[in-house]
Amino acid sequence: MVLTALRGAIGFLTRVPVGRDEAAWGAFARSPWTFPVVGYLVGGLVATPMLLAAPPASVPAPTVALAFVVAVYAVTGIGHLDGVADLGDAAVVHGDREERRRALKDSKLGVGGTVALAVVVLGLATAALGLVEVVVTAGGGGEEALLAALGTVVAAEVGAKAATATLVCVGDAPHEGLGSALTGESSPRAALPALALAAPAALLAWPRLLPGVAAVFAAL
Repeated sequence: MVLTALRGAIGFLTRVPVGRDEAAWGAFARSPWTFPVVGYLVGGLVATPMLLAAPPASVPAPTVALAFVVAVYAVTGIGHLDGVADLGDAAVVHGDREERRRALKDSKLGVGGTVALAVVVLGLATAALGLVEVVVTAGGGGEEALLAALGTVVAAEVGAKAATATLVCVGDAPHEGLGSALTGESSPRAALPALALAAPAALLAWPRLLPGVAAVFAAL
């Protein structure tokens, strides 16, 4: 059951072609603890471009930042960007909750969604650029800075997945669909294992403790 749930989580949270069968999906839907576990895998994969910043490659920082953004969407797909766009459109609606929900379901992209997408993608790129510049300017401590940068990326991804798992456990979907298929299977108590599995990620930027802790808790 554990391996089946992990397969389902990988299939749902990444573009890796595994875990797309009904049994894997069902096991995953009942196992929110799999979110942060897969977060470690995803974080490790999307952090790989950071290695290009260090010698002997020493690729220019803006190029590495672009490679990082490409890696994020190559590994995870653009499903969450679709959600960001819907959320941005709903956020600028002048009306009550029901009008905002109608905007969420509208497939047309508005100004709010466009701005939200730009902010998210630009945020990823500038965050990566900041991490790469720390590595480049570290001098003799370049190896330590590189490990801290890699750890920060993984911690951020694990934190994001732990936040999603928490929402699945404590949230209540407003209508039948993908959300209710997840929230209907878990209780608030199920969030505790997910958070416990995510907690070690805060130490991955060691010996620079603050970045890892900030990456995990900012997501939550």
